[in-house]
Amino acid sequence: MIAIVDYGVGNLFSLQSSLRAIGAESVVTGDTDMLARADRIILPGVGAFADAAAKLRGTGLDRVLVELAGRGTPLLGICLGMQLLFDVSMEYGRHAGLGLIPGRVIPISDVIPAGLKIPHMGWNALELSAPVHPLFRSIRSGECVYFVHSFFAECGAEYVTATAEYGAPLTAAAANGNVMGCQFHPEKSGDAGLQILRSFCRMEAATIC
Repeated sequence: MIAIVDYGVGNLFSLQSSLRAIGAESVVTGDTDMLARADRIILPGVGAFADAAAKLRGTGLDRVLVELAGRGTPLLGICLGMQLLFDVSMEYGRHAGLGLIPGRVIPISDVIPAGLKIPHMGWNALELSAPVHPLFRSIRSGECVYFVHSFFAECGAEYVTATAEYGAPLTAAAANGNVMGCQFHPEKSGDAGLQILRSFCRMEAATIC
């Protein structure tokens, strides 16, 4: 069973509909016991980093997610949910993340040419890192997925599993052992997105490396 974390942020039911479309059982929950029983966890999110992080801390779900990730439960962050996996975000201040993937979240305006629209919104091709991460084993470089973001994760190359070109290569996906993140929305990315969700559903528990 996949638990979709409900902490008051994110389009939860669109994601649940996509999981249902691939035959995956899921539940939208903020219940600690239910999260602990889940085989896999998805952390969605849209909006401001500081607000989302505060809601996780306010419910105690930040500690729960860190503990479960440490036990080896596969954890996938989507969009803002991916950004929350990192150490810190520089979105309108400095805000602590979950610290599950080393790195920081910074404005895309710091790296893309002036004149490009922000947020980065729409379909962009993925360039998969080598070796291909298991999350992307059913798709190829060049397949397009859907983005909506103004900030991105800056991290070591060893954690980057895919990039997308938007005036500069931006981190599109990252991973640290059983903790993974997609800056794009798999649930809005057509067949490629469904293939990515299928791959996540097949993953086994493992300890963070």
